Amino acid sequence: MIKITMFSSADKVAGQGVGSAYLELINLLRNQCSDKFEIEINRYGKSQISHYHTIDPLFYFSTFSKKRGRKIGYVHFLPETLEGSLTIPQPFRGLFYRYIIAFYKRMDQLVVVNPSFIEKLVAYGIPKDKITYIPNFVDSDHFYQYSAVDRTALRKKYNITPDKFVVLGSGQVQERKGVPDFIRLARQNPDVDFIWAGGFSFGRLTDGYSELKRVVDNPPANLKFTGIVSRDKIVELNNLADLFLLPSYNELFPMSVLEAFSCGTPVMLRDLELYHSIIDGDYEPAKDVNEMQMKLTLLRNDPARLAHWQKQAQIAARKYSKEHLANVWTSFYMDQARKGDA
Repeated sequence: MIKITMFSSADKVAGQGVGSAYLELINLLRNQCSDKFEIEINRYGKSQISHYHTIDPLFYFSTFSKKRGRKIGYVHFLPETLEGSLTIPQPFRGLFYRYIIAFYKRMDQLVVVNPSFIEKLVAYGIPKDKITYIPNFVDSDHFYQYSAVDRTALRKKYNITPDKFVVLGSGQVQERKGVPDFIRLARQNPDVDFIWAGGFSFGRLTDGYSELKRVVDNPPANLKFTGIVSRDKIVELNNLADLFLLPSYNELFPMSVLEAFSCGTPVMLRDLELYHSIIDGDYEPAKDVNEMQMKLTLLRNDPARLAHWQKQAQIAARKYSKEHLANVWTSFYMDQARKGDA
């Protein structure tokens, strides 16, 4: 049995996708691979594999210990993907960005959740053969599509009429997530209900905090900000929504999109190049807020178009199933253990 120590503080800050991805992997390994791996969390005893999910300074110093075995780093962000997320003044921003890359360079192997980031890491001086692509996934036993009867009951629970069109967005409330465009669409479509599930996970450090906080505290009548919510509530919100809309300007492989797919919710995304290599053809693309408005109108008035994207969501969910990813992670860890023993 291979001993793997997970190092993470991702679950200490609620409402961020890194924490969701971390918890999904832990649950997968413990439920489907318990005969192959012994999992420890944030313990500094001897381990064959140390898998770092977050870049805490204490974790960085631990990489210099021989007890760590084969060191694996999970790449959930790069310096450029943090732009629009956090407000960090110079010179601290530059120092922090250098620290991120220094942390990644301490690893024996990196795992990226989007293949488009491989070349970017190579540009930072990290050898390509030290980078592996493994996509995110969600547990279909938890995130699943409700029956028509259950969906009707769910709308009644949330006081939403059966014929009301509902648009859901999810993630931290910040500039990078495109929340200002979500707000603009709500104002342009007063007869549509808009719900944003998420909050200010990093408080005043959030980019655009002051302006966004004013809207969150006093939103348009048809827009609701739920704040940070539980996984159970995210499942419900996806199932009562007619459309999941994420207008982000920068992402890796957002867990919120996989959650929507798994619930059979049609998805519209700002058409970022980084999506093309992982979910191209599975979502309604829109290049900017004006095209989002145009596509939203089309989807509201064309049930066949909406049904098409629901079918694509269901197909995409099967591609990123936990059963498939259990095999991928098993092969990866076994290979890394062999390299560590060599």
